[in-house]
Amino acid sequence: MRIIAITNQKGGCGKTTTAINLAASLSINNKRVLLIDLDPQSHATLGLNIKANLSIYNVLSKIAHQKVKLETIIQNISPDFDIAPSSIVLSTLEQELAGEIGRESRLMEVLSNFRSNYDYVLIDCPPNLGILTINAIRASHEAIIPVEASRFSLEGLGQLISIVDLVRDRLNHNVSFRVLVTNFDSRLAHSFNMLKKIKNDFKDKLFSNIIHVNVKLKEAQNQGEHVFSYDKYCRGAKDYFSLSREIITEESTPAPSQTLEKKMQEMLKKELPKLTEAIFSVFAPEAKEVYLVGEFNKWQLNESARMVQNNGTWSRKINLNSGKYRYRFVIDGNWIEDSSNPFKELNPYGSVDSLIEIGTK
Repeated sequence: MRIIAITNQKGGCGKTTTAINLAASLSINNKRVLLIDLDPQSHATLGLNIKANLSIYNVLSKIAHQKVKLETIIQNISPDFDIAPSSIVLSTLEQELAGEIGRESRLMEVLSNFRSNYDYVLIDCPPNLGILTINAIRASHEAIIPVEASRFSLEGLGQLISIVDLVRDRLNHNVSFRVLVTNFDSRLAHSFNMLKKIKNDFKDKLFSNIIHVNVKLKEAQNQGEHVFSYDKYCRGAKDYFSLSREIITEESTPAPSQTLEKKMQEMLKKELPKLTEAIFSVFAPEAKEVYLVGEFNKWQLNESARMVQNNGTWSRKINLNSGKYRYRFVIDGNWIEDSSNPFKELNPYGSVDSLIEIGTK
Protein backbone atom coordinates (compact mmCIF):
# COMPACT_ATOMS: atom_id res chain seq x y z
CA MET A 1 0.00 0.00 0.00
CA ARG A 2 1.58 3.26 -1.16
CA ILE A 3 0.72 6.21 1.07
CA ILE A 4 1.17 9.59 -0.60
CA ALA A 5 0.70 13.02 1.00
CA ILE A 6 -0.36 15.80 -1.37
CA THR A 7 0.77 19.00 0.26
CA ASN A 8 1.67 22.66 -0.21
CA GLN A 9 1.04 25.47 2.24
CA LYS A 10 0.23 27.83 -0.64
CA GLY A 11 -3.44 27.95 -1.55
CA GLY A 12 -4.65 27.84 -5.14
CA CYS A 13 -1.91 25.52 -6.37
CA GLY A 14 -4.26 22.71 -7.36
CA LYS A 15 -3.61 20.56 -4.28
CA THR A 16 -7.16 19.34 -3.73
CA THR A 17 -7.85 19.17 -7.47
CA THR A 18 -4.83 16.87 -7.76
CA ALA A 19 -5.89 14.76 -4.77
CA ILE A 20 -9.37 14.16 -6.18
CA ASN A 21 -8.51 13.56 -9.82
CA LEU A 22 -5.33 11.57 -9.25
CA ALA A 23 -7.28 9.27 -6.94
CA ALA A 24 -10.00 8.89 -9.58
CA SER A 25 -7.45 8.24 -12.32
CA LEU A 26 -5.61 5.59 -10.30
CA SER A 27 -8.94 3.84 -9.70
CA ILE A 28 -9.66 3.87 -13.44
CA ASN A 29 -6.34 2.03 -13.80
CA ASN A 30 -7.82 -0.75 -11.61
CA LYS A 31 -6.06 0.41 -8.44
CA ARG A 32 -8.02 0.52 -5.19
CA VAL A 33 -7.68 4.03 -3.78
CA LEU A 34 -8.58 5.70 -0.49
CA LEU A 35 -8.50 9.49 -0.35
CA ILE A 36 -8.17 10.89 3.19
CA ASP A 37 -9.35 14.48 3.47
CA LEU A 38 -7.12 15.90 6.22
CA ASP A 39 -8.01 19.53 5.50
CA PRO A 40 -10.47 21.15 7.97
CA GLN A 41 -11.80 23.21 5.03
CA SER A 42 -13.07 19.88 3.65
CA HIS A 43 -12.57 20.90 0.02
CA ALA A 44 -12.07 17.32 -1.19
CA THR A 45 -15.19 16.20 0.69
CA LEU A 46 -17.25 19.10 -0.67
CA GLY A 47 -15.69 18.74 -4.13
CA LEU A 48 -17.07 15.20 -4.29
CA ASN A 49 -20.47 16.17 -2.88
CA ILE A 50 -20.04 14.05 0.24
CA LYS A 51 -22.11 14.67 3.36
CA ALA A 52 -21.06 12.90 6.55
CA ASN A 53 -21.95 13.00 10.24
CA LEU A 54 -18.66 11.31 11.10
CA SER A 55 -15.29 12.43 9.77
CA ILE A 56 -11.57 11.83 10.10
CA TYR A 57 -11.77 13.91 13.29
CA ASN A 58 -13.74 11.10 14.96
CA VAL A 59 -10.92 8.74 14.02
CA LEU A 60 -7.94 10.83 15.15
CA SER A 61 -9.35 12.52 18.25
CA LYS A 62 -9.16 10.83 21.65
CA ILE A 63 -11.83 13.06 23.18
CA ALA A 64 -14.40 13.03 20.39
CA HIS A 65 -17.97 12.46 21.60
CA GLN A 66 -18.23 9.57 19.13
CA LYS A 67 -14.90 7.88 18.43
CA VAL A 68 -14.81 5.39 15.55
CA LYS A 69 -12.38 3.39 13.41
CA LEU A 70 -11.26 4.58 10.00
CA GLU A 71 -13.26 1.95 8.12
CA THR A 72 -16.46 3.27 9.74
CA ILE A 73 -16.32 6.69 8.06
CA ILE A 74 -15.23 5.58 4.57
CA GLN A 75 -17.67 6.36 1.74
CA ASN A 76 -17.57 5.14 -1.84
CA ILE A 77 -17.24 7.62 -4.73
CA SER A 78 -16.94 5.33 -7.74
CA PRO A 79 -15.59 1.83 -8.44
CA ASP A 80 -12.30 1.35 -6.54
CA PHE A 81 -12.38 4.97 -5.24
CA ASP A 82 -13.29 5.71 -1.60
CA ILE A 83 -12.96 8.77 0.64
CA ALA A 84 -12.50 9.35 4.36
CA PRO A 85 -14.29 12.72 4.70
CA SER A 86 -13.29 15.75 6.75
CA SER A 87 -15.22 18.42 8.66
CA ILE A 88 -14.59 21.85 10.17
CA VAL A 89 -14.27 20.34 13.67
CA LEU A 90 -10.95 18.87 12.54
CA SER A 91 -9.48 22.35 13.04
CA THR A 92 -9.71 21.79 16.83
CA LEU A 93 -7.42 18.78 16.65
CA GLU A 94 -4.27 20.92 16.50
CA GLN A 95 -5.05 22.38 19.92
CA GLU A 96 -6.14 19.02 21.27
CA LEU A 97 -2.84 17.40 20.32
CA ALA A 98 -0.69 20.35 21.38
CA GLY A 99 0.57 18.84 24.63
CA GLU A 100 0.33 15.17 23.72
CA ILE A 101 3.38 12.95 23.38
CA GLY A 102 3.62 11.39 19.91
CA ARG A 103 1.11 13.89 18.50
CA GLU A 104 2.86 13.87 15.13
CA SER A 105 2.18 10.13 14.72
CA ARG A 106 -1.60 9.88 15.28
CA LEU A 107 -2.43 9.28 11.61
CA MET A 108 0.45 6.84 11.20
CA GLU A 109 -0.87 4.78 14.15
CA VAL A 110 -4.34 4.73 12.62
CA LEU A 111 -3.04 3.56 9.23
CA SER A 112 -0.73 1.00 10.86
CA ASN A 113 -3.77 -0.65 12.45
CA PHE A 114 -5.91 -0.22 9.33
CA ARG A 115 -6.58 -3.53 7.61
CA SER A 116 -7.55 -3.05 3.99
CA ASN A 117 -6.64 -4.03 0.44
CA TYR A 118 -6.11 -0.53 -0.93
CA ASP A 119 -3.26 -0.09 -3.39
CA TYR A 120 -2.99 3.64 -2.69
CA VAL A 121 -3.87 5.98 0.16
CA LEU A 122 -3.75 9.65 -0.86
CA ILE A 123 -3.83 12.33 1.85
CA ASP A 124 -5.09 15.81 1.01
CA CYS A 125 -3.26 18.06 3.49
CA PRO A 126 -4.33 21.47 4.81
CA PRO A 127 -2.65 24.55 3.25
CA ASN A 128 -0.28 25.11 6.18
CA LEU A 129 2.64 23.47 7.98
CA GLY A 130 0.81 22.62 11.19
CA ILE A 131 0.47 19.37 13.10
CA LEU A 132 -2.01 17.88 10.59
CA THR A 133 0.44 18.29 7.71
CA ILE A 134 3.24 16.83 9.84
CA ASN A 135 0.96 13.87 10.65
CA ALA A 136 0.37 13.31 6.93
CA ILE A 137 4.08 13.42 6.10
CA ARG A 138 4.89 11.14 9.04
CA ALA A 139 2.33 8.59 7.84
CA SER A 140 3.40 8.69 4.19
CA HIS A 141 6.06 7.05 2.09
CA GLU A 142 5.95 9.78 -0.56
CA ALA A 143 4.83 13.39 -0.99
CA ILE A 144 3.54 15.20 -4.06
CA ILE A 145 4.00 18.98 -3.99
CA PRO A 146 1.77 20.75 -6.55
CA VAL A 147 3.39 23.98 -7.75
CA GLU A 148 2.06 26.57 -10.19
CA ALA A 149 4.32 27.81 -12.98
CA SER A 150 4.51 31.28 -11.40
CA ARG A 151 7.09 33.21 -9.42
CA PHE A 152 5.14 33.30 -6.17
CA SER A 153 4.50 29.55 -6.22
CA LEU A 154 8.09 28.77 -5.31
CA GLU A 155 8.10 31.03 -2.25
CA GLY A 156 7.79 29.01 0.94
CA LEU A 157 8.50 25.74 -0.84
CA GLY A 158 11.81 25.55 1.01
CA GLN A 159 9.93 25.54 4.32
CA LEU A 160 7.88 22.54 3.25
CA ILE A 161 10.99 20.67 2.16
CA SER A 162 12.53 21.54 5.56
CA ILE A 163 9.57 19.86 7.27
CA VAL A 164 10.17 16.73 5.19
CA ASP A 165 13.84 16.82 6.22
CA LEU A 166 12.86 17.40 9.86
CA VAL A 167 10.62 14.31 9.86
CA ARG A 168 13.53 12.35 8.42
CA ASP A 169 16.08 13.61 10.96
CA ARG A 170 13.97 13.74 14.12
CA LEU A 171 11.65 10.80 13.55
CA ASN A 172 13.93 8.60 11.42
CA HIS A 173 11.29 8.47 8.69
CA ASN A 174 12.37 9.15 5.13
CA VAL A 175 9.76 10.56 2.75
CA SER A 176 10.63 11.03 -0.90
CA PHE A 177 9.01 14.05 -2.52
CA ARG A 178 8.42 15.23 -6.06
CA VAL A 179 7.13 18.47 -7.52
CA LEU A 180 4.11 18.49 -9.84
CA VAL A 181 3.66 21.52 -12.11
CA THR A 182 -0.02 22.54 -12.10
CA ASN A 183 -2.20 25.25 -13.66
CA PHE A 184 0.24 25.48 -16.58
CA ASP A 185 -0.91 27.98 -19.20
CA SER A 186 0.79 27.09 -22.50
CA ARG A 187 -0.38 30.40 -24.03
CA LEU A 188 2.03 32.40 -21.86
CA ALA A 189 5.77 32.71 -22.45
CA HIS A 190 6.09 33.38 -18.71
CA SER A 191 4.79 29.88 -18.01
CA PHE A 192 7.58 28.33 -20.06
CA ASN A 193 10.19 30.53 -18.38
CA MET A 194 8.97 29.43 -14.96
CA LEU A 195 8.80 25.79 -16.06
CA LYS A 196 12.43 26.03 -17.13
CA LYS A 197 13.37 27.43 -13.72
CA ILE A 198 11.44 24.72 -11.88
CA LYS A 199 13.12 22.03 -14.00
CA ASN A 200 16.51 23.56 -13.24
CA ASP A 201 15.81 23.80 -9.49
CA PHE A 202 14.32 20.34 -8.98
CA LYS A 203 15.63 18.23 -11.90
CA ASP A 204 15.11 14.59 -10.79
CA LYS A 205 12.52 15.69 -8.19
CA LEU A 206 10.05 16.72 -10.89
CA PHE A 207 7.23 14.70 -12.48
CA SER A 208 7.54 14.34 -16.26
CA ASN A 209 3.85 15.11 -16.71
CA ILE A 210 2.36 18.53 -16.03
CA ILE A 211 -1.22 19.66 -15.38
CA HIS A 212 -2.48 22.33 -17.76
CA VAL A 213 -5.07 25.02 -17.07
CA ASN A 214 -8.45 23.50 -17.86
CA VAL A 215 -11.82 24.98 -16.95
CA LYS A 216 -13.41 21.50 -16.87
CA LEU A 217 -11.45 20.71 -13.69
CA LYS A 218 -13.15 23.60 -11.86
CA GLU A 219 -16.53 22.82 -13.38
CA ALA A 220 -16.29 19.22 -12.20
CA GLN A 221 -15.59 20.27 -8.59
CA ASN A 222 -18.46 22.76 -8.71
CA GLN A 223 -20.71 19.87 -9.74
CA GLY A 224 -19.37 17.64 -6.95
CA GLU A 225 -17.67 15.21 -9.34
CA HIS A 226 -14.17 14.16 -10.35
CA VAL A 227 -13.22 15.10 -13.91
CA PHE A 228 -13.51 11.55 -15.28
CA SER A 229 -17.21 11.38 -14.47
CA TYR A 230 -17.77 14.98 -15.61
CA ASP A 231 -15.84 15.03 -18.89
CA LYS A 232 -13.37 12.20 -19.44
CA TYR A 233 -12.36 13.60 -22.84
CA CYS A 234 -11.14 17.00 -21.60
CA ARG A 235 -7.52 18.10 -21.32
CA GLY A 236 -7.56 17.90 -17.52
CA ALA A 237 -8.63 14.24 -17.60
CA LYS A 238 -5.84 13.40 -20.05
CA ASP A 239 -3.24 15.15 -17.88
CA TYR A 240 -4.24 13.34 -14.69
CA PHE A 241 -4.49 10.02 -16.51
CA SER A 242 -0.92 10.47 -17.79
CA LEU A 243 0.22 11.38 -14.27
CA SER A 244 -1.37 8.26 -12.83
CA ARG A 245 0.36 6.12 -15.44
CA GLU A 246 3.70 7.70 -14.54
CA ILE A 247 3.11 6.88 -10.85
CA ILE A 248 1.93 3.34 -11.54
CA THR A 249 4.95 2.67 -13.75
CA GLU A 250 7.18 3.29 -10.73
CA GLU A 251 5.68 0.32 -8.91
CA SER A 252 7.80 -2.15 -10.83
CA THR A 253 10.93 0.01 -11.01
CA PRO A 254 13.55 -1.57 -8.71
CA ALA A 255 16.48 0.30 -7.23
CA PRO A 256 19.42 -0.10 -9.63
CA SER A 257 22.50 -2.02 -8.60
CA GLN A 258 25.77 -2.65 -10.39
CA THR A 259 24.80 -6.28 -11.04
CA LEU A 260 21.44 -5.24 -12.42
CA GLU A 261 23.01 -2.59 -14.61
CA LYS A 262 25.40 -5.17 -16.09
CA LYS A 263 22.51 -7.54 -16.82
CA MET A 264 20.57 -4.72 -18.45
CA GLN A 265 23.54 -3.79 -20.61
CA GLU A 266 23.96 -7.40 -21.71
CA MET A 267 20.25 -7.68 -22.46
CA LEU A 268 20.33 -4.41 -24.37
CA LYS A 269 23.18 -5.65 -26.56
CA LYS A 270 21.14 -8.74 -27.43
CA GLU A 271 17.98 -6.75 -28.16
CA LEU A 272 19.52 -3.92 -30.17
CA PRO A 273 19.93 -5.93 -33.39
CA LYS A 274 16.18 -6.65 -33.32
CA LEU A 275 15.27 -2.93 -33.22
CA THR A 276 14.33 -0.79 -36.20
CA GLU A 277 15.14 2.91 -36.36
CA ALA A 278 12.07 5.11 -36.86
CA ILE A 279 12.28 8.84 -37.64
CA PHE A 280 9.47 11.16 -36.51
CA SER A 281 9.24 14.78 -37.65
CA VAL A 282 6.82 17.72 -37.55
CA PHE A 283 7.05 21.23 -39.03
CA ALA A 284 6.40 23.80 -36.28
CA PRO A 285 8.64 26.85 -36.82
CA GLU A 286 6.96 28.94 -34.10
CA ALA A 287 7.11 26.26 -31.40
CA LYS A 288 9.23 26.70 -28.27
CA GLU A 289 9.40 23.01 -27.41
CA VAL A 290 8.09 19.81 -28.97
CA TYR A 291 7.89 16.29 -27.54
CA LEU A 292 7.23 12.88 -29.10
CA VAL A 293 5.08 10.68 -26.85
CA GLY A 294 3.40 7.36 -27.43
CA GLU A 295 2.97 3.79 -26.36
CA PHE A 296 6.71 3.25 -26.85
CA ASN A 297 7.53 5.61 -23.93
CA LYS A 298 4.33 5.22 -21.87
CA TRP A 299 3.18 8.69 -23.01
CA GLN A 300 5.70 10.38 -20.72
CA LEU A 301 6.81 13.97 -21.23
CA ASN A 302 10.49 13.90 -20.30
CA GLU A 303 13.86 14.86 -21.70
CA SER A 304 14.19 11.62 -23.63
CA ALA A 305 10.98 12.54 -25.49
CA ARG A 306 12.14 16.06 -26.45
CA MET A 307 12.50 16.62 -30.22
CA VAL A 308 15.31 18.57 -31.89
CA GLN A 309 14.61 21.56 -34.14
CA ASN A 310 16.33 22.34 -37.43
CA ASN A 311 15.00 25.13 -39.70
CA GLY A 312 11.52 24.86 -38.24
CA THR A 313 11.31 21.07 -38.47
CA TRP A 314 11.40 19.09 -35.22
CA SER A 315 12.58 15.51 -35.40
CA ARG A 316 13.58 12.53 -33.29
CA LYS A 317 14.99 9.09 -34.05
CA ILE A 318 14.07 6.13 -31.86
CA ASN A 319 14.64 2.38 -32.08
CA LEU A 320 11.52 0.24 -31.92
CA ASN A 321 10.70 -3.45 -31.79
CA SER A 322 8.33 -4.89 -34.37
CA GLY A 323 4.73 -3.96 -33.70
CA LYS A 324 2.10 -1.24 -33.95
CA TYR A 325 2.39 1.95 -31.83
CA ARG A 326 0.13 4.90 -31.12
CA TYR A 327 1.83 8.27 -30.82
CA ARG A 328 1.26 12.06 -30.74
CA PHE A 329 3.27 15.26 -30.76
CA VAL A 330 3.09 17.72 -27.85
CA ILE A 331 3.75 21.21 -29.23
CA ASP A 332 4.01 23.88 -26.52
CA GLY A 333 1.70 21.83 -24.33
CA ASN A 334 -0.85 21.03 -27.06
CA TRP A 335 -1.32 17.35 -27.92
CA ILE A 336 -1.82 16.82 -31.68
CA GLU A 337 -1.72 13.92 -34.12
CA ASP A 338 0.81 13.66 -36.95
CA SER A 339 -0.90 15.45 -39.87
CA SER A 340 1.56 13.94 -42.35
CA ASN A 341 0.65 10.39 -41.35
CA PRO A 342 -2.64 9.09 -42.83
CA PHE A 343 -2.80 6.16 -40.41
CA LYS A 344 -4.83 7.17 -37.35
CA GLU A 345 -7.05 5.61 -34.71
CA LEU A 346 -9.63 7.03 -32.28
CA ASN A 347 -8.50 6.91 -28.63
CA PRO A 348 -10.70 6.53 -25.50
CA TYR A 349 -10.78 10.31 -25.04
CA GLY A 350 -12.53 11.03 -28.32
CA SER A 351 -9.44 12.43 -30.05
CA VAL A 352 -7.13 10.80 -32.60
CA ASP A 353 -3.75 9.07 -32.20
CA SER A 354 -1.37 8.55 -35.11
CA LEU A 355 -0.22 4.99 -35.83
CA ILE A 356 3.13 3.59 -36.89
CA GLU A 357 3.74 -0.06 -37.62
CA ILE A 358 7.23 -1.52 -37.50
CA GLY A 359 7.46 -4.77 -39.49
CA THR A 360 9.99 -7.58 -39.35
CA LYS A 361 12.66 -7.74 -42.02
